[in-house]
Amino acid sequence: MDDLDRRILNILRRDARTPYTEIAERVGTSEGTVRNRVERLTDDGVIERFTVATRTGNVKAMIEVSVAVDVDTTGVCDEMAEWEEVDFAWQVSGEEDIVLVVDCADTRGVNELITQARELEEVKRTKTRLILDERLG
Repeated sequence: MDDLDRRILNILRRDARTPYTEIAERVGTSEGTVRNRVERLTDDGVIERFTVATRTGNVKAMIEVSVAVDVDTTGVCDEMAEWEEVDFAWQVSGEEDIVLVVDCADTRGVNELITQARELEEVKRTKTRLILDERLG
């Protein structure tokens, strides 16, 4: 991956629907080059998926999860990633092992996910942070 790929990715991170012609103009190359690069980045697994960010009025939260030392963290993370309200499931370093970014209809939905996580045998504790506001980076 080179500098041009990184510049293309930075534009797509902010808006995955940006037309290739606009990306090409912004990075100083042709539309065909952008199209080919995006296809290659997708085929190589650098771009995993294109997604939509919404403002639904829902409650968003980060649920930080600690698991036992002898647990396959990847397996637990994969399981949690399948939960409907989970937007992201990250394996992280530090005090916690997994961070879930969730989007629930209300605080009751967040609480139900916390309970669901705590019911897993591998989970030792959770911490939750409500997301009050977000900005694109």
